[in-house]
Amino acid sequence: MLPTLEGYAAALLGSLDSVVLATVAGDLTALEQTILGRSDLRAVLTDTSIAPAARGQIVRVLLSEKMHAETVRLAVYAAGATPAQEVPHAIAELAVEAHVWNEMGASDQKNLGLMAARKRVSGFTDALLESMDTSAFAEIEEELFRWARTIEGNVDLRRLLLDRDAPVAARLGATEQLLTGHANAVTLRLARYVIQGGRPRDVVGTLDFLVDYVAKARDWRVARVHTARALDAQSQAQLVSSLSTLTGKSVELQIAEEPELLGGVLVEVGDFRLDATTRGRLGELHDAVASGHLYESSLNRND
Repeated sequence: MLPTLEGYAAALLGSLDSVVLATVAGDLTALEQTILGRSDLRAVLTDTSIAPAARGQIVRVLLSEKMHAETVRLAVYAAGATPAQEVPHAIAELAVEAHVWNEMGASDQKNLGLMAARKRVSGFTDALLESMDTSAFAEIEEELFRWARTIEGNVDLRRLLLDRDAPVAARLGATEQLLTGHANAVTLRLARYVIQGGRPRDVVGTLDFLVDYVAKARDWRVARVHTARALDAQSQAQLVSSLSTLTGKSVELQIAEEPELLGGVLVEVGDFRLDATTRGRLGELHDAVASGHLYESSLNRND
């Protein structure tokens, strides 16, 4: 299974009670069979021309109100995080994984290479942050950073947590003892999974990786909207819907009214920037005139 998807599944399946877990396992098996039996559905899921986020939204529309909400979450993530050609196989692997969790109450997290292990931890993080308010992200970043520095500064703790031969239970016990009551519940779950799903010798490195990862996740969840005029509720809802489809994430708006933009909106989310303001268009026109492009285009135009 793709490491990112394995981590996401571990976070989600590990939080479900036995009844829901059994339902999700049955749903995923049914979905796998449906994909095998429907060439049109298989063609859509494996279409490389469809963007990952859009593919996830297609799956959401197809499955919503037909399967359990947690099944939909897993399938949507698989469709967006997996290369198109591998989506049907990823669904099949998820079905097997869900049945393992249902029967055993856990799933073995096999040793992976450095980057693959970090990707597995990032998938776990995606599941935890997915429905959280971004106001808590900064706290989680700070607590993960402090925990990494604590491990670095304590020789005995570092020796225990970085010892690949030490029992996992002992390493988890030390983590819980030191963080319980002193950190956000999500921070504690992430710190635990760094032990379970990461590499022992890379505990501090993975924690520092997560600090940056949570910061980037926050950037992609918050859309900074600069607008010349106030946006009504309908316009805001349409913008949230469009940006969520584009990014594949639940997006929150931070709106700033700036009359000097003259009209339209400027949207910044993650490293995506859309300038649809009047001032922006005037700037482009000015650049075109200044460079002579407008004059050249008028001379070369066929009337």
